[in-house]
Amino acid sequence: MKIFCMLCPVILIIACFDLSINYYYFLRYIVSFGAITVILKEVKNDVNLLGIAFVMMLILFNPLLPVCLYREFVWIPLYIAAAVLFLIYGFKRK
Repeated sequence: MKIFCMLCPVILIIACFDLSINYYYFLRYIVSFGAITVILKEVKNDVNLLGIAFVMMLILFNPLLPVCLYREFVWIPLYIAAAVLFLIYGFKRK
């Protein structure tokens, strides 16, 4: 789990560069899967603010019903914020 929480931020930071649309589809699946795993772990323990943040991330990066924010400058802060959330969760877990 910790390796996965370190892999998602790397993928999200790479997404800040101008890449093909296929990379962003791949990104949605990986980040959604990561958010689901974190949500399932957090629900077992207790619902907290970090778990709610990952639910919002799952809604934003959902590959089945994608949220379309057409401007690149809108997505870049979201990529960075999601990467930071994964890093916080990865270092928080014991």
